[in-house]
Amino acid sequence: MNKPRRQKPDWLKVRFSAGPNYRRIDRYHREQGLHSVCRSAACPNQGECWSRGTATFMILGDVCTRGCSFCNVQDGHPLPVNAAEAQQVARAVAELELKHAVVTSVTRDDLADGGAAQFAALTRAIREQAPDCRIELLIPDLNGNWPALETILLAGPDILGHNIETVPRLYPLVRYGADYRRSLELLDRARRLAPAIPTKSGLMLGLGERREEVETVLADLREVGCALLTIGQYLAPTRQHHPVARYVAPQEFAALREAALKLGFDHVEAGPLVRSSYHAEEQFQESRDAQKR
Repeated sequence: MNKPRRQKPDWLKVRFSAGPNYRRIDRYHREQGLHSVCRSAACPNQGECWSRGTATFMILGDVCTRGCSFCNVQDGHPLPVNAAEAQQVARAVAELELKHAVVTSVTRDDLADGGAAQFAALTRAIREQAPDCRIELLIPDLNGNWPALETILLAGPDILGHNIETVPRLYPLVRYGADYRRSLELLDRARRLAPAIPTKSGLMLGLGERREEVETVLADLREVGCALLTIGQYLAPTRQHHPVARYVAPQEFAALREAALKLGFDHVEAGPLVRSSYHAEEQFQESRDAQKR
């Protein structure tokens, strides 16, 4: 059933940028058959990020086994894992001369390791083909397979991300198959297994959460040692998706950023159009600087 759309406020209107770098990355995606979360998840920052020469690759296909009500990625039965994918994406990172590559995936509950072997293989391939490129992985919850998490961490990414997405009360409505405590445990175990690799998470606002619930999530993330955080506005991809409960004003994002920094996060990106990989390279540097202090 179609749901009525709320009128977007002025602060959510963006000017789409499509400079030479955008056209180069767009052409490369189409010619090489690569998937990116920029396009599959209808990210509002696609023009800005691609014009700056950065992109977030999505591996393990473009079909997810879950089908969360907030997400624009297609759900269903994925194809078998592409054995050549790691080398293909690593070659793209090298040829596009990226300095900070972000790699995420669809959720693959059909795989025993949740796709961990593919993340590890890609990390090693990027190290070989683009040794100067920083690697940020944004992984699913792996269905709580902790040996699979260790497989990913042993490959040595520079940042390990996993998005908490929303407050626990809303998980049954918007995060099919996910578990709030399992996601926190993943971040906690990652920090303990590889303390030199900063962990990162992301949170959406506008799904129907309350301010005190958001503050509890921030405290929970710091409790498990999460160092980097993004907070952005939820935007319903279509009328069939979970509706936007409200549009959060920029001032509220600013206040939450200050609250999160006071809790001890190394770096916080918060704003209506912020997404997980937004300004990812600056977040990495902030984390490194914080570790030196």
